[in-house]
Amino acid sequence: MIKSRTVTLFVLSIAFAVGAAWIANNWISSQQPTVAKAEVGTPVVLAALDIPYGHGIEKRHLKVVMMPKDVAPSNSFRTVDDVIGKVSTDIMLPDEVVRVERVSDHLEGATLAALIEPNMRAFTVRVNDVVGVAGFLLPGNKVDVIASRSSSGGGKRVITETVLKDIKVLAVDQTARTDKNDPVVVRAVTLEVTPKQAERLAKAKGEGTIQLTLRNPIEEPPKQVAKAKPKPKRTYVAPPKVIVIKGTEWQSKKVPM
Repeated sequence: MIKSRTVTLFVLSIAFAVGAAWIANNWISSQQPTVAKAEVGTPVVLAALDIPYGHGIEKRHLKVVMMPKDVAPSNSFRTVDDVIGKVSTDIMLPDEVVRVERVSDHLEGATLAALIEPNMRAFTVRVNDVVGVAGFLLPGNKVDVIASRSSSGGGKRVITETVLKDIKVLAVDQTARTDKNDPVVVRAVTLEVTPKQAERLAKAKGEGTIQLTLRNPIEEPPKQVAKAKPKPKRTYVAPPKVIVIKGTEWQSKKVPM
């Protein structure tokens, strides 16, 4: 009796073990297609290293990862070859997606030319340790330009005004990169301006001196408030009158409106 019970339990144990193994095998097999499907996606180019502003992008700066199609940004690159040779127009951090808007083609000439936005111009001004904000200006910073000139009436009166606001620094001396953060006294600063702003800046330099003031990078430029149109003045119009004549007498009466 004991032997038959032992054999029965042994057979049942083997049957349960085989059944558990079969169930586990079927579950693993059902999960494999899902995993394989998740690995299929779209290649996206990421920054493998810190890419400074104004830096020529090389192969060592990049890497490719697979992303689901619904997650991959539409303005990203698919292959490393599409990015190599371009110039970064902004700082990019490791594992950051390289986007079309943050790089520029480097065709011919200096790297600086590739950093200038369409319809903009590069204007270089001579500076010293005071005008150049004690050497703390770096490519990519934003500055305001203050101009000072003597009054036309003579005397010692000086007129000072802000002629340009929120102007981007393209380069300091002949450096268009931000590899270093230490202050360096420079002799020239290149600014990105519109053609009209370039004319105003040239006029301000000719009339007197200019000073650069460094802006906070997260500060939003002041919004231009539209001036309210003056209300038209209301003119008084006298009500019309009629003259009533009775015999030799007459009387002026207002006509009701």
